[in-house]
Amino acid sequence: MKNRLYIIIAILAGIFTLSSCSDWLDVSPKTNVPAEELFETENGYMSALAGIYISMTGDNIYGKNLTFGLMEQLAQMYDKLPDGTNDRASVYIYNQQTSGGFNTKSALENMWQSQYNLIANTNNLLKWLDTNGDIVLEENTHNMIRGEALALRAHLHFDLLRGWGPVNYAGNPDARNTKCIPYRTVTDDSKQPLLAAGEVVEKIINDLVQAKSFLSYEAALDLSEYEGTSRRYRLNYHAVNALLARVYNYAGLYEEAKVCALEVIENCGLELQSANDNDPILTNEVIFGINMYELKDNLSDYFAVGEKMTTKYYLNISTLNSIFESVGSESEDMRAKGTAFYRNNEQQNAISLKYIDNDNEIIPLIRLPEMYYIACEAAEYSTESAAYINLVRNKRGISRAKDVACDTDEQRTAALNKEYRKEFYGEGQYFWFLKTHGATGTLAHCPDVTLVEENFIFPLPDAELEYGWTEENDAADDNEGNTREDEQTGNEGVITPRI
Repeated sequence: MKNRLYIIIAILAGIFTLSSCSDWLDVSPKTNVPAEELFETENGYMSALAGIYISMTGDNIYGKNLTFGLMEQLAQMYDKLPDGTNDRASVYIYNQQTSGGFNTKSALENMWQSQYNLIANTNNLLKWLDTNGDIVLEENTHNMIRGEALALRAHLHFDLLRGWGPVNYAGNPDARNTKCIPYRTVTDDSKQPLLAAGEVVEKIINDLVQAKSFLSYEAALDLSEYEGTSRRYRLNYHAVNALLARVYNYAGLYEEAKVCALEVIENCGLELQSANDNDPILTNEVIFGINMYELKDNLSDYFAVGEKMTTKYYLNISTLNSIFESVGSESEDMRAKGTAFYRNNEQQNAISLKYIDNDNEIIPLIRLPEMYYIACEAAEYSTESAAYINLVRNKRGISRAKDVACDTDEQRTAALNKEYRKEFYGEGQYFWFLKTHGATGTLAHCPDVTLVEENFIFPLPDAELEYGWTEENDAADDNEGNTREDEQTGNEGVITPRI
């Protein structure tokens, strides 16, 4: 097996589990139910879809590294360094496996594998929808599953693009032509070529536009009334629209981004919160998130208060004050208060409460404030632009006397820079903001680190370089007589992509 990671669907448990012992994405080992039988019922389709979401909580991706883990370490949001290093900048060692410390190389390779395995599962689900979805499923259920699967495929590819794609896509005229990742829409193990970033963006947008169309039947969904239901945090209509706003903004399609962002703000039913007591994650603002069972216990190795806090993802109080532009614990910004961070004044460090006081067990992937920031970045006039960002700041407790101006692009980007690092602390979005805007240089909250462009571009995994698509590798495979599974054969599962 060539560095593949495999997923087995466990229908009885209703989840996917990660495995490396099989060459197939196969339902039989756990249930003796072949895929033909699994996808004969609505419950089978729903279980497969739920399994994808649950698998997203894995450590390699959104259950750690693509949210509060590696992404925040790359943005230097923690003062806790892993055992084996005392060098903060060693997190940017991408091409060499280290014997201790951050081990970024293996983390990135695992991230790549895990994302593409989930993409394989979304493609498999879409294949079975084409096979007999119209027969098995009622129309709205069919549209819901197809819409979510397309949106999941787009979301997973987009974060791969953000990692392995070019810096400052919207502002760099050469970025569109930079080859970066494959965009997989097939369910077989065929190698797929690296596409130019512009092609990947087009495919992501196409999937999201289709998803939005399939989910249009729930455009009037009021998310505030759906607490505790399966539609609340999943890729429902509003979440797809929010993701589309994020992608348009990344691509520099600002008018389209603004339209989508304002549609979410005006129609999703959620409102900006002005207090975070007992809810530092602000779950009433979460548009798209994933549930992690027993989140507090599962994440206790990273977030906890007490004697062992210095072994967790802590930051020094001086760093906290720099990030949030505050003085001690007297900040008027609720995002820096004791309702958001536990402070150990004796040791002069602090730790986020987002994954400690989190009764809803939600890891947020898109929250409402981002829509205001996107509208701010897309607005044509300075007064309108400033109004969006200051509305969020005012809701967070910052007085109107301290409203920021957005009279120039430079001024606006600087203001957004500060708000992204405050608002999405522990959520993995700030590093992407820096990369999207080509923000090289010394980080204000971490003067020991100066970012250069190379820090923002993840290298292809060794397995991709060795076995991935190239003209030479493709010819070698043909000479070896390798065969490819037809994606429409209806086998029990699908071969995990060799990418």
